[in-house]
Amino acid sequence: MFGKVYRPVLAISFLAVLAGCNKTQSGGAIDAGGSAAAPTPAVVQAACPQVILRDGTSSFRTYAKGGKDDPTKVIYQVSLADTTRQCVLSETAMTVTVVVQGRVVSGPAGGPGKVTMPIRVAATDEEKTLYSELVQHVVEVPASGSTQFVFTKTDVALPAGSGSNAKVYVGFDEGPPAKRKK
Repeated sequence: MFGKVYRPVLAISFLAVLAGCNKTQSGGAIDAGGSAAAPTPAVVQAACPQVILRDGTSSFRTYAKGGKDDPTKVIYQVSLADTTRQCVLSETAMTVTVVVQGRVVSGPAGGPGKVTMPIRVAATDEEKTLYSELVQHVVEVPASGSTQFVFTKTDVALPAGSGSNAKVYVGFDEGPPAKRKK
């Protein structure tokens, strides 16, 4: 008898706790970077540029010396997957916070340690480049050989009004290939 009464009470209590965690916030002045006394910057999602993982730049491999393209010499393989963003609009600029989820897996030549990944965040408005920055993001790989990470770039500044045609691209950028010595 006790078990029949206890289970529904426990389930309802659990749902009440979850409902409290999903509470929406009103105001948002402090969360959006202002203070309660300062004017609140507008958080806009409708005009917030889409974040795109460009083809060919969402994965990255590092190889042991002399092992380029040899699968047995892979130290780490990294991939980017899901993206999201939030935009705050002021009179002069739209500031975009870009968040990307990724995963690092050590290869046959790898092990635990730090991996430094060259991640480029770039924004364009059709043919015009509005923003571009290369960030060296460091992730610690545990002894298990794989881990997930979240890359966050908080200060992508675009001109006000650039949201309708703008796109934000995120991907790995190893730079130009090294010049060969003659």
